[in-house]
Amino acid sequence: MFGTCSGNVFAVINGETRNGLGSESLSPARHNGGVGGEVSNDPPALRADLALMQRGMLRIRRAMRSSPLPFAAVSGVCAAMASVAPVRAQSLPQGTSSQAPASTGTTDVTAQKFESVMPYGDPEKAKDATELSVGAGGLASTGNARLLALTGYGQFRLRREGNQLSAALAANYSRTRPPGLPAQTTVENLQAKTRYDRFFLVDATGFLGVQARNDRFQGLDLRLQIDPGVGYYFINDSKQLFWAEIGYDYLHDIRRDEDRIVKDAMGMPTGEILDKTSTVHSGRLFVGYDNQLNEAVTFTLGVEYLQGLSDGDVRRFNGDAKLSSKIGGGFSLATSFSLRYDNTPVAGKEKLDTVTSVNLVFKVL
Repeated sequence: MFGTCSGNVFAVINGETRNGLGSESLSPARHNGGVGGEVSNDPPALRADLALMQRGMLRIRRAMRSSPLPFAAVSGVCAAMASVAPVRAQSLPQGTSSQAPASTGTTDVTAQKFESVMPYGDPEKAKDATELSVGAGGLASTGNARLLALTGYGQFRLRREGNQLSAALAANYSRTRPPGLPAQTTVENLQAKTRYDRFFLVDATGFLGVQARNDRFQGLDLRLQIDPGVGYYFINDSKQLFWAEIGYDYLHDIRRDEDRIVKDAMGMPTGEILDKTSTVHSGRLFVGYDNQLNEAVTFTLGVEYLQGLSDGDVRRFNGDAKLSSKIGGGFSLATSFSLRYDNTPVAGKEKLDTVTSVNLVFKVL
C-alpha cells in the first residue's frame, strides 16, 4: 500500500510544487495512474477532480508542518486519491451498445439430418431401430350408472438406414346399461395402419400408407384407404419437428347391410337402399408437429384434410392430439384426443365423431 501510493504522491507533489496544481499540471499519463484507469473526457468533471485534490493537498501540507512523521503525509495522500478516483470512474461514458458475446457456445446451427425426423435420441440409433409399445385403458361403473369402456393399442417401428416400416393397431369398445333397460353396445371399432417411408434429400420423405377401419356405429364393415405421397420437414431438430405431407387418398367403403337402408327423421324406411360399396378419390394434405417439452413429456399434434376429386362434395377432416409423460420402468401415461369429420357420412349417421382416452403405455422394445 505504501509503495503503491508513494509514486502517485510524489508525482502530484512535484506537479503541485512546479505548477501550483493548475488544470494543465497533470499530463494524461499521470492522470491515467488513478484507480479508474481512464482519462476523463469531461472538462467540468476534471476541474472538479483537481479542485478536490488541491484541497486535499493543502490539508497534507498543514499535516506535514505539524507532524514529523512522513508516513502520516503519505497516508493522507492515499486517502485523498481514494476519495477522488471513484467519482471520476463513475462518470466515464459506457457507450451505446452492450457487450454481448459473439457466440452462444454452440456450433450446431442447422439440423440437416433425416434421422432426426423419427423419435428423439441418438441419431445413429435412429437409423437402426426396432421399437414396440403397447397400451391399454378402461373405465367401469356400477350402481345407478353402469358402464364398461375399454381401449387398447400397439405401435411398431422398424428402421434401417433410410428405410422405415411402421404399423399401429387400436381398438375401442364401450357397453352401457341404463336402469331398467338391457345392456347395449355404444362404441365398437377396430383400426389398423401400416406405412413405409423412404427418406431422401436430408429432410424429405416419400411414403405409402395403408389403413383399414371397422366401425359398427359409422355403418362400416370396412373402410380401406391407400395413401401415397411426399413429405418435407420444415423444423427438424432434436426437440421439435414440424412437417407437411401432400398426396393422394384412395378410399373404398364396404357398408353394413342394416345401415344401407335409408330412413326418414321418424326412423321409418324411405325405400331407398344405398350401394354396398363406395369409392372416393381425394387429394390429401397433412400437417404435423412434435415437441419434446422436456426429458419426460412429449406433445404431438396432427391435422389432415381430404378433398374429394371424383366427387367435389366430399370433404373430410381428421385431427389427433396426444400428450405423453414417462413414468419410469418403461411405462408412460398418454392422454389423446381424436376427431373424425365427414360431411357426407352414411345416411342417418353423425358427421363428427370424437374419442378421448387415457392409456397406460409400456415400451416392450
